[in-house]
Amino acid sequence: MGSEPSVPPRFFYLEEDAHGSRFDTDANTVEPINLGEAPRCSRCGDPIGMLTWLPPYRVDLVLHGEELGDFLHLSGDDLLVSKRLAQALRDEGLTGLEGFHPVEVMRVRRKRRSPKPSNVPQYFTVRPCLGRAAVDLSRSRIRYGKTPTCEECRCEGIDAIHGFTLESGTWQGEDIFHPRGLQGVLTVSERFERFVARHGFTNMRLTLSEEYVWNPRGPHPLTTTKQGSA
Repeated sequence: MGSEPSVPPRFFYLEEDAHGSRFDTDANTVEPINLGEAPRCSRCGDPIGMLTWLPPYRVDLVLHGEELGDFLHLSGDDLLVSKRLAQALRDEGLTGLEGFHPVEVMRVRRKRRSPKPSNVPQYFTVRPCLGRAAVDLSRSRIRYGKTPTCEECRCEGIDAIHGFTLESGTWQGEDIFHPRGLQGVLTVSERFERFVARHGFTNMRLTLSEEYVWNPRGPHPLTTTKQGSA
């Protein structure tokens, strides 16, 4: 009797749950801002990420909602996570985030006429790893400015995304990462998705990778696969 085929893992796009939510918060770095080199592809040498944020780690927060969230996105590839989120990540052994440097919150401003939050959580700066998982060019609906030529980073200018799939056998188990070929798309595992739901962490929105849409030129889907597209 043959064994049942294994179900391929699912992946999700992670972003802030902003747009007027009660945890809608902006985080801005405070001068002086020190930046290091951007990571580069080991094969072609092209940049595959944003400049790294170096100490001192200081931010201003602008609260648009009612409460400060557990997850905030800074400029570039840097993220802020609350102390309770950072501790739970460590306790449960979720992988893919690097850094965990304490951040000093210089001030909190409100955009609404209501009291400032009585409790400002400790935040840590983290940076998602560049994972080994690679975008599957034949099964994803991605329009590139030109076809990627480097097999390692698969990095070229992207015009639109209407769902993406990762190439079978390339994922090495990271729970939060940037895939090869979609270095700007923050991707998480099913385990991370269950982790967020179980703990009720705030200011996070998760979208199944096949349903993720980014199309700055308009809402129309990709109808065909052409040269320079996947």
